[in-house]
Amino acid sequence: MKLEKAIQSEKFASQKHKAGLNILYTAWWLKTLISQELKTLGLTHEQFNVLRILKGKHPEKMCVKDIGVRMIERNSNVPRIIDRLVAKKFVERSTSEMDKRETVITLTPGGMDILKKAIVVVDKIFANTLIIEEAEAETLNSLLENMRERE
Repeated sequence: MKLEKAIQSEKFASQKHKAGLNILYTAWWLKTLISQELKTLGLTHEQFNVLRILKGKHPEKMCVKDIGVRMIERNSNVPRIIDRLVAKKFVERSTSEMDKRETVITLTPGGMDILKKAIVVVDKIFANTLIIEEAEAETLNSLLENMRERE
């Protein structure tokens, strides 16, 4: 769908302004699709992100701070997200053996199972919505990374 139709406006200060709005709108749209599907599994997109991060280090444990810096949305309340994942028995919290003041998190078998299901759902969304060729995706990735060069 054209951005103009989606936001019901045809007035943009410039093509750069339109591109910025297009990126924001597309990110919101994709996040909404993913959130709706993850909800059927009892997960939020933030919980999915934490599980995905933990899987990347599995079977190692990770401290909350390290999980936080790897989040897609950095302003997420990681301790609260972890509390909810602990309640669902998808992760376990324990004390670090190296530093008794530090809390570490690890995936449970139940967390691994729900993550596998969630990955299938997210991959399906990507396959059905990101209708671009690999070369186009590479170009898009390069453009987006160039935008964030000063991050």
